[in-house]
Parts: sequence; C-alpha cells; structure tokens
Amino acid sequence: MNRTDNLIELRDVSFSYGGAPILENVDLQIREGEFLGIVGPNAGGKSTLLKLILGLLEPQSGHIRVMGKRPDEARQLIGYVPQYPNFPRDFPITVEQAVMIGRLGVRSRQSPLGNLYPGRYKTTDRSAARQALSEVEAGNLANRQIGTLSGGQLQRMLLARALVVEPAILILDEPTANIDQRLESDIFDLLKRLNERMTILVVSHDIGFVSGYVTRVACINRTLVCHHADAIDGQVIQELYGENVHMVVHNH
Repeated sequence: MNRTDNLIELRDVSFSYGGAPILENVDLQIREGEFLGIVGPNAGGKSTLLKLILGLLEPQSGHIRVMGKRPDEARQLIGYVPQYPNFPRDFPITVEQAVMIGRLGVRSRQSPLGNLYPGRYKTTDRSAARQALSEVEAGNLANRQIGTLSGGQLQRMLLARALVVEPAILILDEPTANIDQRLESDIFDLLKRLNERMTILVVSHDIGFVSGYVTRVACINRTLVCHHADAIDGQVIQELYGENVHMVVHNH
C-alpha cells in the first residue's frame, strides 16, 4: 500500500443510539501516513466515530473499510489509547506487565491457534514491551505498580501498550485530557515523531492546539467536515461549537 491509498474509508455512515441520531451521513477518507485531529463539542459523536472505526459499533447505514477490511477484521492492526484506562488503577500489576497485555493481539495475529494465556509471555514480548516503554520515554517505570503513576505517566504507559501491538494505525481518544499543558506538548511531540511510521487519529478538545501538529482536522458535530490544519480560524471554531472559543496557534 502506498501513501496515496485510503487507509480508512467511511462513506455515508450514520449511527443512532436508541433512535437518537449521533452521526449522520459521514464521509471520511484517511490516507496512509496522515495525522488527523478529530474535534467537536461534547456529545458531538467523536468517540462514536472511533468505535465505528475500531469495529466496536456497527453503523445503521453506510460503508466502513479499514485497510480494505471490515473494521472488526482490521482491529488487531490498530493501537488504541482510550480516554480512561480500562482496568482499575489499584490492580496489582506493574507497568511492564500492563504493556505486555498488548502482545496478546500480536501473537494471535501471528498464530491464531497459539497459546494466548496472559501469564505465558515470551522473551520477545518482554523485549517489545521494554522497547515501547523506552520509545515513550517511560523505561524507568517498567517495575512500578500502575497505581503509583501520575496522570502523565499513565498516559505514556497506555501509549506504550498501544505501540507494542506493532500497529499500522494509532487511535487516541483525548490522550491529554487529564494532564497539564507542558505534558500535553510532550505527548504531541512524541505523536508527531510516531507519525513518521504510522497513521494517527487523535480526538482532542483543543482545536487550536492540535492544529499546530496535525495535517487535517475533522470537525464533528453529528455531521463531519474536514479542514486542512492551516485553514482553522475563529469562524470555523464558532460554527463548530456555536460559541466564541479562544484560538491559540502553536507553531512547531
């Protein structure tokens, strides 16, 4: 697949919860190597869009393909960082062990009938976990209990767990919602480097901030409109959110 191909395609996609429309007639094509920011008001459909791409939800109408496959068939090729960790913070597990959980998807992809018991990791799994932690600058956290991590450290661990899957696509749902602005810049600087080898989709609440990093911004409020990052201005923000929002431009 070359960089001109569409890695992800949504055509005329609609989705409702209990009859209440969340997304309507969404068209979105994402090419290999893109860094797409996804923004919009609360309850505008951002997280729903991610779940549709991940194959966790099915649209009421429309067509979705990820790397030419149905989303549920391509899920193992996607690294996903949720907004909130999907395990209790007081669970007695180290950072390295939490990251290695991501290796189960890699092993099932390589050998669908192989041994997938969580406690039976290979040396290559441990090595991959250590490498992922090093890449997100969290190698010193490997033996820490997850309950002792700060918000920024937890996000780095979740990102390492997504990277250990060896993904072609990385999807993040508001990865910086619970950390301060300095750490937010650090995380997005890291994502910019990762974008050199993978396609990235990131949901953010800060349209001004992400526009300094991404190639395009998908604005979602039930329907979807894409803008090139340098076309984001106050009028676009007001149309999206229905109110005046402070616009901050970041140059990197």
